[in-house]
Amino acid sequence: MAIEIEQLEQREDRRRENAPKPMTEKEQRVAEERATLEEERVYRQGTIAVRDLIAPSSFDVKPDYLQLGTKLLRTVFVITYPRYVGIGWGAPIINFNATIDIALFVYPVDSQVILKQLRNKVGVVQAQIFSDNEKGAPRDPIRETALRDMEQLRDDLTQGIEHFFQFGFYVTMYADSKEELDKLTDNIESIFGSKLIYSKRGLYQSEQGFNSTMPLGNDELMIAFNMNTSPIASSFPFISSDLTSDKGILFGINRHNNSLILFDRFSLQNANSVVFATSGAGKSYAVKLEVLRSLMMGTEVIIIDPEMEYRTLSDAVGGTYVNVSLASEGKINPFDLPRPVGEEGSVEDILRSAVITLKGLLRIMIGLPTGKDGERGFTPSEDSTLDRAIIEAYAKKDITPDLTFKDLETAEEPVLQDLQEILEGMEGAQDLVDRLKKYTEGTFSGLLNSATNVKMDNQLVTFSVRDLEDELRPMAIYTIINYIWNVVRSNRKKRILAIDEAWWLMQHEDSAKFIFALVKRARKYYLGVTTITQDVNDFLTNAYGQAIVTNSSMQLLMKQSPSGADLVAKTFNLTQSETYLLLEAAVGEGIFFAGQKHAAIRIVASYTEDQLVTTNPEQLLEIERAKKEFEESFGGEDIASKGAGELK
Repeated sequence: MAIEIEQLEQREDRRRENAPKPMTEKEQRVAEERATLEEERVYRQGTIAVRDLIAPSSFDVKPDYLQLGTKLLRTVFVITYPRYVGIGWGAPIINFNATIDIALFVYPVDSQVILKQLRNKVGVVQAQIFSDNEKGAPRDPIRETALRDMEQLRDDLTQGIEHFFQFGFYVTMYADSKEELDKLTDNIESIFGSKLIYSKRGLYQSEQGFNSTMPLGNDELMIAFNMNTSPIASSFPFISSDLTSDKGILFGINRHNNSLILFDRFSLQNANSVVFATSGAGKSYAVKLEVLRSLMMGTEVIIIDPEMEYRTLSDAVGGTYVNVSLASEGKINPFDLPRPVGEEGSVEDILRSAVITLKGLLRIMIGLPTGKDGERGFTPSEDSTLDRAIIEAYAKKDITPDLTFKDLETAEEPVLQDLQEILEGMEGAQDLVDRLKKYTEGTFSGLLNSATNVKMDNQLVTFSVRDLEDELRPMAIYTIINYIWNVVRSNRKKRILAIDEAWWLMQHEDSAKFIFALVKRARKYYLGVTTITQDVNDFLTNAYGQAIVTNSSMQLLMKQSPSGADLVAKTFNLTQSETYLLLEAAVGEGIFFAGQKHAAIRIVASYTEDQLVTTNPEQLLEIERAKKEFEESFGGEDIASKGAGELK
């Protein structure tokens, strides 16, 4: 019995020893925090973190490259530099047109350590030079140059002019295929080689190279070169293109470095320009500023205005404003011929060119749809009939290939009515006559059936087509441009032709072909053609539209819509960051291309310029209101009708 009691007591003592002791307040708080963290861990296992979104789907390390998902990448590092590197030597790498990451690591080194090493090196080199002198050996320029460099560096380090560093330069390239990656690597190594800089690929160091160029500040390659302050400063990566010249006009402010973008478009290979932007991005504003500033430099300007946006500017500078419509007084005859300067070409060539141009216009006017992309044309029989009829219409006015240039100057060109009369007398041309009557006797008879009465003797001439129906706009613009081209060929002057909303002309093959020919030949006649459009897709998907871009040395790209950004990026070979800049650009901002250079631009204007060129409806209403109030202060009379002396 006593034994059983003793066993029970021992069992009870063990139970008490194993029983949980009451926790202190601190232990209880720690336990609660652990429970909370565990709950948080369980919850986060079912959530998406930022690293899950940016992490690649796969990660494969190869000996000479790294594969992240579908992208391949390789790192190149610099191991040695020449004795001298120029300022901005890294610009070709930084501006390289490909997706690359660049990492620069700079490690300060104690000057005393370097001075001690330099002292030893100087002693060795001096001993070698003295030894050569004693032996009668020829002088060694390499050793003497090295000695001078070391002595100069010792002086600069001692005086605190220079400091010493270890400098690492790494470049990581991205590509979609092994072939593309090898090509990119060869290009980067060629650029380094052209600067006498020796680089190597990260063999069996792909992952370390990638980690070193990520924005984490981790140098896992640890490949550096000893440098002092000056050469490292020349490697400073923040470089921007400079488009400032000693002549030209102000286009805007360089957003990279706030310098002025001053440029003369006539100093380029050709003076042609294209402007692409969405509606409201400021393209017309930029072009009007260029027009206003070009007028100050003595350049003649011709504008085709589809929305009467240039009227205020034209009135302010005393320009000629021609409103082309069915009821307007200004008329242009599509049969007009150029008056060549000197003995250029022949009358026969001029007539042949005029016939081809007229047939292109007539395809737009009376050609029937061919079923191919909505194009209009003629049957072979109709084409031949029109060819003969146009030649006979000129002959009716005594304009034949045997005329001299002097006779051509006084000749009177036929009009559309003359062509109709010729066709009426030709067998099988009745269908053409019926289609042509709409422009000679019908609804559209007031547009192209009169002799030209428009004068081009002003420094600024603007043709407005706002009051024309959409159906008539392409043929009217075609006729206007042909007339302008005849004037340009007749008298060489420094001129700019601005074609706003040029996509109208891209809708028809003949007009698109005519504009392309004009852009291609403009340089010979001292003409710069500015093509402006907001419908980028219609323009760039056209073969002639792409050719116009290729033949334009100056381009201005402003804010783009997401639907057209990819096409613009492909056409102009933009980087991803430049494409993003165009998508996020504010009004008046974009990228300015001039030849091989380009820079981000911000269009700026003075107060007076802004009042003349603005297209903001709210601002225009405010200007109109202020003008009306000013006129009312003079008894309701029109200010423009008062003389300067009377106002004074």
